[in-house]
Amino acid sequence: MSAYKCEVCGMSVGTMTCGTCGKELVHSTITTEEGETIHVSECPDGHGKIKSPMCCGQDMTCSV
Repeated sequence: MSAYKCEVCGMSVGTMTCGTCGKELVHSTITTEEGETIHVSECPDGHGKIKSPMCCGQDMTCSV
């Protein structure tokens, strides 16, 4: 998985894994009903997804 990085302070988050199968989460996006794009990390086997990490009060970005 590509690392998430804070654009404010430079802190980064590396590999995250699924608690069910242990596979590395992959970066993806979802779109809300209002049309907003939200960055998420999801299990490649469909066990779920989580919102991207936050740092300095904002979503961390991921360059895929």
